Order: sequence, then C-alpha cells, then structure tokens
Amino acid sequence: MIIEKVYNNNVIQVKDDKDQELIVMGRGLGFQKKMGDEIDQSKIEKVFALQKGKLSSDLEDLYEQLPHDELTSFLQAIDCSEKALGVTFNSNLHLSLTDHLHFMLARVKQGITISNPLAWEVRKFYPKEYKVAQELLGRLGDDFGLSIDDDEASSIALHFINAQSENGDINQSRQTTRLVIDILEIVRLHFGKMVAEDSISYNRFVTHLQYFAQRVVNGLVQGSNDPFLYEQIKQNYPVSFSCTQKIAHYVKDNYEFEMSIDEKVYLTIHIQRMQDAR
Repeated sequence: MIIEKVYNNNVIQVKDDKDQELIVMGRGLGFQKKMGDEIDQSKIEKVFALQKGKLSSDLEDLYEQLPHDELTSFLQAIDCSEKALGVTFNSNLHLSLTDHLHFMLARVKQGITISNPLAWEVRKFYPKEYKVAQELLGRLGDDFGLSIDDDEASSIALHFINAQSENGDINQSRQTTRLVIDILEIVRLHFGKMVAEDSISYNRFVTHLQYFAQRVVNGLVQGSNDPFLYEQIKQNYPVSFSCTQKIAHYVKDNYEFEMSIDEKVYLTIHIQRMQDAR
C-alpha cells in the first residue's frame, strides 16, 4: 500500500494494489511517513474504503481540518468504545461521531450545554451504551482538561445505539419501521387524530418509538419497574394509559414481547404530552 496523504501519526490515506483509495488507521502508521512511502500493514487496525462521493469528501475534509490532538484523542476514544460494545463502527458513524465530539468540545469550552430530551430514557433503557459514552467523555475530559456534563453522554450513547442498529440485518430494520408505523396508527385510531407531525412532542414520541421498537425486535426488556410511578401515571392519565395498554397487547400478540412497567410509564407520558400539545 502506497501513502497518498498523511493526516496524522495514526491516520493516513493510501492506494492499494487494486488502485482503490482507502483511509487506514493504526497506532504509528503515519509516523515520519510521507506521500509515496510504503506502509507497515501489520499496524493497520481499521480500514475505510473511499468510494467517490459526499461521504468520502466529508471524511477527508474532517480529518484534514481537525486539530491533531483532537483527531488522535477522538480516534482512540472511539476505538475503546467499539471494543467495549463489541461492534465495528462504519465510516458514516465515524464521521458523524467525530464531528459531534469536535463541536461538543467547542461548546464545553464556552460553557454551553445542550439538554437531550431523551436523556432519562437513554440512561434507563440503554445502560451499557450510556456507560460506554460516559467512559468516552471521561477520556476526553482527561485529554483536554475539561469537565464534561453527564447530559452529553446521552447524545453520544444515541450514536452508539444507532450504529448497532445499522449493523443489524435489513429484516430487523424493516421490522422496527413496521412496528413504529403500527403504533402510530394505534394512537391515531385511539384519539381520532394525531398532533401535527412537525411538532416537538410528535417528533420526540417518534424518536422514543424508534428505540422502543429496537428493544421489542431484539427482545430487550429493561427498566427498574417502579410500581408507585406506574400507579400515578395510570390514575392521572387514564385515556393515554388506555392507549398504552392497547400498544402493549399489540406487541405481546405480534412480537411475544411483554412490556415492562417502565416502558408503559414512559410511553404513556409521551402520548400524554402529545395530547397536551393539541
């Protein structure tokens, strides 16, 4: 493999013996190397094929523009996250996550924190991804001498959740999409109409459903099952709770999935928020 471009000591662009352009990563791959040099292929840890197009151009631009210390830190942190989760992120995830981390650091340095409306649900239903996200942020905090708010971990965890979903087969994607559509139809029939699709409450509900559908399809039942909160929600929002019960019966009959108390609580809250917004 011949080097075409050196981004930093660990990331370079090469051309293989089939004349295909690749971005390859590995500790020390680019150290004291220049264009035209051969690389030590035993050091390669990750390879991205550069198909001509927007993603290829965006990757190149990102790696060229990021400060050396950021790129090195991000790639090491992402690599640790992959190992902790037992997955391999594709080039699209690398691009979106690296870009997210760059702007997150800029915000943190300015004292700006963006609240994630799904923060509680991410912590509750995806504890592994949330923990890995916290560990990633801990590494970045140490590398750059920053104190990064835990709220940021939820947004990072969502990247991990999406990456694992994308690594699944196409049949699973179809199942989750079908389930989201069916649940939305149950809600429409229950209330006679749906809140405007461009509203914040509707979009939050659909986002919640997407991750809920992933859990259903994967048979992942999670939550601490707080009976007190469950009874409060049941009493305070009887119409929305009745809608949730219909959804629970549907997923049990069609997916053999028994919704947890926590799943019912937060589904009811989202449904109620939509009704309040009407």
